[in-house]
Amino acid sequence: METVRHSVGIDISKDELVCCIGTSTDGRQDFLRAKSFGNNPHGFAALLEHVKPLEGRDIVFVMEATGVYYENLAYWLDSNERKVSVLLPNKVKHYTKSLNVKTKTDGVDAQVLSRFGLERRLDFWHMPSAMMRQIKFLSREYREAKAKIVVIKNQLHARNHSHGCPQSSEQRLGKQIGLLQTQLLEIEAELRTAVMSDTKLYDRVTKLNTIPGISFITTITILAETNAFALVGNTRQLASYAGLDVEHRQSGSREGKTRISKKGNSHIRNAMYMPALCATRHNPDMKSFYQRLAERKPAKKIAITAVARKLLILTYILWKNDQEFDENHFKGQLA
Repeated sequence: METVRHSVGIDISKDELVCCIGTSTDGRQDFLRAKSFGNNPHGFAALLEHVKPLEGRDIVFVMEATGVYYENLAYWLDSNERKVSVLLPNKVKHYTKSLNVKTKTDGVDAQVLSRFGLERRLDFWHMPSAMMRQIKFLSREYREAKAKIVVIKNQLHARNHSHGCPQSSEQRLGKQIGLLQTQLLEIEAELRTAVMSDTKLYDRVTKLNTIPGISFITTITILAETNAFALVGNTRQLASYAGLDVEHRQSGSREGKTRISKKGNSHIRNAMYMPALCATRHNPDMKSFYQRLAERKPAKKIAITAVARKLLILTYILWKNDQEFDENHFKGQLA
């Protein structure tokens, strides 16, 4: 019996979808000429009409996570019960290099995505719940506001130590900081109200907050960015998704530097830094682990990153087991 697979590669921009249908029959690949559709509901419907001849067969829609432009199509396809795979740009980039593709057009990119869907084992994308979408937007807005405060405080510091800076300029910067701090309180209140409206979610978030150093905002950020760990199957996958997995570089007698990949979700990495720093001071097991690493590593940030990884994994374990942090239960395991 012959094995047939179908894959629709979709290169997405703000206004346009460029789609290429690929078919693999017992390993032999064939691709139709790429076709363009609008990146809007009318275009989505036209896309399904285009693939209608394949109706009833196993077909997957493959796209790249290009900013936010892929989201409307991914949500629409998922709501229409279609198999969707959303790939990280870095993965697509390296795959394209492996094919030695020298031409770059939207049609070629769509064909590369289609070929990826035919050749590789894919993880399918599933629509987050309305609650997860809401807290993801709010948690990112919260962190963006905090980042703006840091920038403005640095500007204010520079003004304070500059010669002849008008006082009105300093006052305006102070007002901006005050406004952003008020907005932080508003966003956090909105997040807490949203989470408390779901009793089960609120109960599980409260349990995660028992981990020393893990705040409500940190917990919400982790859950929002992983879709409550729905995107994660094990601890190694979680570390990779957050870009906290370790890259080893060794060839023959040459031993390169070992470092974290940073090829993952930067929002999670940023959210874990301060909790890790706090844990190195106030969590005995983490403090011991940190000190041992700091003695061996030239940069203390490496040890802090290792602590962040352990805290993230601990959060995942407690979520999966629906339990609170028990220092006696985890004593020795974290170090």
